[in-house]
Amino acid sequence: MTATTHRPLAGFGTVSGVPWLPEGFTDVFESSLVHVGEVELHTVQGGAGQPLLLVGGWPQNWYVWRFVMPRLAEHFRVVAVDPRGVGRSDKPHGGYDTGTVAAELVTLMRVLGHDRFAMAGHDVGMWIGYALAADHGDAVERLALLDATIPGLAPALPVFGPEAQNDMLWHFAFNRKRSVNEQLVRGREHIYYGDQFRHKAVRPLPDSAVDFYVETIARDPEALRASFDHYRATDDNIAQNERRKQHPLTMPVLGVAGARGQGDRLEALLARVTERLDSVVLPDCGHYVPEERPDALLEHLLPFLLRTPGLLRAPEA
Repeated sequence: MTATTHRPLAGFGTVSGVPWLPEGFTDVFESSLVHVGEVELHTVQGGAGQPLLLVGGWPQNWYVWRFVMPRLAEHFRVVAVDPRGVGRSDKPHGGYDTGTVAAELVTLMRVLGHDRFAMAGHDVGMWIGYALAADHGDAVERLALLDATIPGLAPALPVFGPEAQNDMLWHFAFNRKRSVNEQLVRGREHIYYGDQFRHKAVRPLPDSAVDFYVETIARDPEALRASFDHYRATDDNIAQNERRKQHPLTMPVLGVAGARGQGDRLEALLARVTERLDSVVLPDCGHYVPEERPDALLEHLLPFLLRTPGLLRAPEA
């Protein structure tokens, strides 16, 4: 691999510039920018073995995986990526539909020498994971999807639904709005994103993590727009998923939901578009599964990825 396609990266948002990483993390993982088509994507890579791609969600980045990455790196070559528009990756105008982002990540893995890999996606990373597996099934060995709903697969929600439903999902409509949402949030990122983290976590995220996520968006003038652009592609994503769901996924799929996140809804959603689904709901857990209950997640994720028998039951709280 040449220096023009892959170069080390340091500073804020990389493994050298984030708070409270697990002990020994920087001995295993390093940050690099990888040139993929028209963009450079920030990756955090480490470990050895079969390749495993990790994709986080909104409004987070690769850091959401920090507690599970060291254990995964004992068995896999871990590639945690910030997709376009996220973290230290480039933030072009356009190209945020899941088909485009998924194809870009397949190219990323090929640039890194991995034609076939396992993948785990959380939140928007779950949207991307489903699209990647549906559009590029030959590239995906196994797929883990964590606590999200997928536009075009889930039923359309009524405007006048229950208050609890509105509290969980109102940001979908807000994030899709153009221009005015940026004007309302810019300079008040800690209010908007802080509210998201407070209301969707059963086990509160550390203040240092929330501050990092908020600062990542607040300090880059293009980051707020790009964070909303993933949602502004919803019409395209719905149309794409209407086509994708005609052909269920054939690779093994694991669904993991927080009991206070998607709960049983995740299995119901995925059962319609997969042929080989295992599913688990983690008690005492909200939306941010990799951060709220990393050990419980690993209890199910590792056996699934290693193809070893697992009980796939929720561990004791």
